[in-house]
This record gives sequence, structure tokens and C-alpha cells, in this order.
Amino acid sequence: MANSSPEFELIKRHFTRPAANAVLGVGDDCALVDVTNGMDLAVSTDTMVSGTHFFPDVNPENLGHKALAVNLSDMAAMGAMPYWAMLALTLPNVDHEWLSAFAKGFFDLAQVYNVSLIGGDTTRGPSLVMTVTIMGEVPAGAALRRGGAKAGNDIWVSGNVGDAALAVAHRYGRIVLDATDYHEAVMRLYEPSPRVALGQALRGLATAAIDVSDGLLADLTHICRLSEVGATIDLNSVPVSSIGAKHIGSDEGRNAILAGGDDYELCFTAHPNSRESIEDLTDVLGIPITRVGQIKRGKGVSLLGSDGKPVKIDGRGYDHFKGA
Repeated sequence: MANSSPEFELIKRHFTRPAANAVLGVGDDCALVDVTNGMDLAVSTDTMVSGTHFFPDVNPENLGHKALAVNLSDMAAMGAMPYWAMLALTLPNVDHEWLSAFAKGFFDLAQVYNVSLIGGDTTRGPSLVMTVTIMGEVPAGAALRRGGAKAGNDIWVSGNVGDAALAVAHRYGRIVLDATDYHEAVMRLYEPSPRVALGQALRGLATAAIDVSDGLLADLTHICRLSEVGATIDLNSVPVSSIGAKHIGSDEGRNAILAGGDDYELCFTAHPNSRESIEDLTDVLGIPITRVGQIKRGKGVSLLGSDGKPVKIDGRGYDHFKGA
């Protein structure tokens, strides 16, 4: 009998776990899942490349968390319940200690959301690349989408934005964070909190939604384009942490906070009649939710200062082919 290949041994050692909510998980040519009657299947894929989406010296456990978290954030933005994930890894070499830490970060987060890893692929290549495909369910016709914003709708943002991008700006020498602030900001970069429960609670309340991955202004622009509307954002209302508050007054800090990305908060729109219900979610879910602007007729997103005049931002968000 032929011995198992190193690839299969790697998968068995680090990534084979019981698939609690699938008919068939890791180990066959395909996974099998049973989608509930009356539900739509929600599917999303994200790829992360070393040196482009994360620094090569990142702690592997943090990276395992983030690899799944960014996909869970896509589920949140659609109001979906995540169930199944698939992972494809391109590895420059096999380091079992690194893989064990990566798997721990991935599966620890998967356990929180009852997500099963049901398949994927591993291969060798010149640099570390990981692709996660996530699947879940949402009641038929109830998914949150980007194209439903209407003039007069409020614009809301969960949590706060900017810390992750400030950590990146610090690494590139564009701003300076003290050691304590950098440690806190870089944890926001590598251990984002996907707003899955909030996304589900917004079904029937939000008219449009998106997760903030490329930057608040860029992602709100995606909503506006698909909804064929414009928007204004009040700079003073944008929720920032104590770290962000120290830097939003500078051009470089403001650019990072509003256009840097990697926040994985939810930006959504809703009718003004829904304000009380949305504010109640802050207490129910323990998540700050802030009204930051309004949808307008027209095109484009305007950022307004306290004097009501437009504030210029250099760059509108992360672009995978042009950089930040």
C-alpha cells in the first residue's frame, strides 16, 4: 500500500476536524452541504497575499484568525448565518509549528461562530497566499445588499474605524504611534471582530449594507454607485478610538482613518424611522453604532467638516492593483 503524500499528512495533521454542520467535510473530492428549505445560499471568497494584505512577520495565530474573520465579515454584511468554510493555502515551505499556530487562530474563531472547515487545497509556491471561501444561509429574499440606499436614508457605522490603517501607516513611517497605541492598533489589524450578529439583526432595518474593508469612503462609494445616489459624511461624527482621536486632525492620520481600510465594521443605510430600533441594538449587542451622515440625490460621497465645507482626502480607499 502506498504511503500518504506529505500534502495529505499536512491536511490531516492541521486542518481535518469534524464537520458538525455538513453532510461530508474534508477528505473527499467534494464537500456536501444540506441547505435549509426557504434559505438562500450566501457565498464569498477572499484572498490574502503576504506583503500585500499582511506583513510577513505577522504572528501566525493572529493571521489564522484574520483569514476567517474577513470572510465572516462578508457574511455579516449580507445578514447571513455562516456555516461552512474552505481554505486554500500556498506555502513557500512546510513549517509545522507555524501551521499549528495558524490553525489554532482559524479554528478558535470558527468555533465561536460554529463554522466547519469542509475542504480546500494546499500547494507549494514562492510566497504565502491564503484563500478562504465561506458559505452560509440567509432567508430567501432577506439578504442585505448594496443597492437599496435611498435619498434621505441615514448612514450608520458600527464600532470605530481607522485603528488598523493607523497601525499600517506607522509601519510605513507615515505617522508615529507610541508603543501602547501601536500594540492596540495592530491587534485591530490582525484580530478584527466580524459583526455577524449585527448583520442578522439589521435584516428588515437596513436598506443597504457593506463591510468596511477598503476604507469607509471607498466602501460607502460602492453603496452609492449601486444605489445610484450620493452621500454626505459628517467628519465630526465618524467614530474613532482614543488612538484615532489623536491623529484625525492630521492629513496623514485622517487619510488612514477614512480611506485606509481593514476595519471590518459594517456601514449601512436605513430610513430615519428606524433610528430608535437601530440605537437599541447598541445595548442589545454591546456594539456602538453611530449615525454619520445622510444619503442624498446625485453622485459621489462628500466629507464635511464642522463648518459644513468639504474636507479633502488624498485617496479614497485601498485598491488591490494600485495600493492604498
